[in-house]
Amino acid sequence: MAQSKILYTIGKGILLPSYKLLYRYKNIGSDKIPSDGGFILASNHMSFSDPVLLGLCIKRRLYFMAKIELFKNKFAGALIRALGAFPVERGAGDGKAIKTGEDLIREGNAMTIFIEGGRSKTGELLRPRSGCALVAQQMQVPVVPACITIVGNPKHKFAKRVIHFGDPLTPQELGLTTVGDRRELKNASSRIMGEIKKMREEDLEKYKNKKG
Repeated sequence: MAQSKILYTIGKGILLPSYKLLYRYKNIGSDKIPSDGGFILASNHMSFSDPVLLGLCIKRRLYFMAKIELFKNKFAGALIRALGAFPVERGAGDGKAIKTGEDLIREGNAMTIFIEGGRSKTGELLRPRSGCALVAQQMQVPVVPACITIVGNPKHKFAKRVIHFGDPLTPQELGLTTVGDRRELKNASSRIMGEIKKMREEDLEKYKNKKG
């Protein structure tokens, strides 16, 4: 995927003004993103625009899993691959996709994982899945929680959003050891989601229905 670095940069430059105009998004805490080394960006998920919004907010290139159906069209598949996506067959325990993600992290890249395992149709946070914690456990890398919150009219397709990044959580802070069990993964997943929930509540309180 390294050969697509130029296209990724060009794509960000093209999308930035249009997304800024459409979503009027506010970026909070992107300075907390590690400047180098592999890590996981764990975010909630509400819209197809989420990967782009996250990518526009940070300087480092993001990689992310996308459902395999999006790759059926050859042109669309080639484009989103160039922009950092790779296919995952949801609900099938896709070991190949997990390995791809782990290889990217091992090479020092930033891997995006939507911790709920899918999009929330209501905008409310869903129960966290353990995949994010599992990768963090196996790779022993930090997790940066991220929260995308709609603070404009939720009925509006291009409602205003806040993209909020939290402090990196080390495997030690998450209680993730190399020989952990399911309880360890569950506790770590709850901790990550707790940080996301905290940011969401903060942003709703501060920016909900606020003009500008």
